[in-house]
Amino acid sequence: MDDWLTAARHTTSAPAVLVTVAIVEGSVPREPGAKMLVTAAGFAGTIGGGHLEHRAIEIARRMLEEGGRPRLERFALGPSLGQCCGGIAHLLFEIADCDQMALLDKRRQQDTWRVVGWTGPREAATPSTRSTGGGTVARPDLHSSVERVDGKAVHPTWALFDGAGRQIAGAPVPAIDRTLGTHVFTDVDGQRWLVDAVLAPRAHLMLFGAGHVGAAIVRALAELPCRVTWVDEREDLFPATVPANVTIEATDIPEALVEQAAPGTTFLVMTHSHALDLRLSIAILSRPQSTQLRDWFGLIGSDTKRRQFEHRLRERGIANERIDAMVCPIGLPGIAGKAPAVIAASCAAQLLTVWEAFDAASHPEVSPESN
Repeated sequence: MDDWLTAARHTTSAPAVLVTVAIVEGSVPREPGAKMLVTAAGFAGTIGGGHLEHRAIEIARRMLEEGGRPRLERFALGPSLGQCCGGIAHLLFEIADCDQMALLDKRRQQDTWRVVGWTGPREAATPSTRSTGGGTVARPDLHSSVERVDGKAVHPTWALFDGAGRQIAGAPVPAIDRTLGTHVFTDVDGQRWLVDAVLAPRAHLMLFGAGHVGAAIVRALAELPCRVTWVDEREDLFPATVPANVTIEATDIPEALVEQAAPGTTFLVMTHSHALDLRLSIAILSRPQSTQLRDWFGLIGSDTKRRQFEHRLRERGIANERIDAMVCPIGLPGIAGKAPAVIAASCAAQLLTVWEAFDAASHPEVSPESN
């Protein structure tokens, strides 16, 4: 997950170019806001692969050698690139600013809006040299997307905003419209700006159980756009290291975590004890439901376990409509394998369908470009 951002931690020692999908027209392999970080030795993230990505890497590495301010490039995904998508991708190239990257890394779990400006359709490869009164000469700094004099930006071209629209870093920029998602606009002076939504994962899985299947699910979700709270009372079962999107909760009162979870949380229950599974099921199905943010609850087990739990849940006063919404068995229909890795792959695919359906209902598509 966010491997471009993980790689950006090293921009202080290895200068890099950030490539962002700024505008899309027609059929293209990635959406606006998709990113790739390119260094002299490698790259992280993807803007869609194929010849488009190879060409973008070439341009980015030339920018690393020559310097330069942000620039937008247009690519028609047709025969000239050896691709048949038929659409057009506009990519923004910028020298990765280490301060900006560090702040984005710290804000992984918070929404952030990047605003990056450039002066025309394409920017010259090397910024002009200028002198100050003290005779100091500005030069391209490969640790920043702007010219610097004595460590200070001469022509700052970026800013960061938090989820409430408050500016938290960078230079003054025009007012932005966050309802449009990632998009490009032109200000009254003719300067163009990328508004880039770097959003925290919406999906939050609360996973109860650190056994073989639970551990396999954590591994399967490691690179996916979600946050995982992994819960078990047996602290010794958790591995020494976990993926960056995982938080461990070792507790003997897991029902308290259920009660505190935000509306719209995804729950998976697979503990070592059927009695604990039942307690957690009651706690989850007793939660008040929001009309807009509905929980999703999956319980590991067979059809027989489901029938037993349905009976016990009704005995404890759980409404039939809530019981009917419980998913048990878990995983995609047609996948019958019982190995932990197979169950995990099936569950990961199932969760992606749930999360994407929720996103589609919550965030209708908007136009990526405005003028």
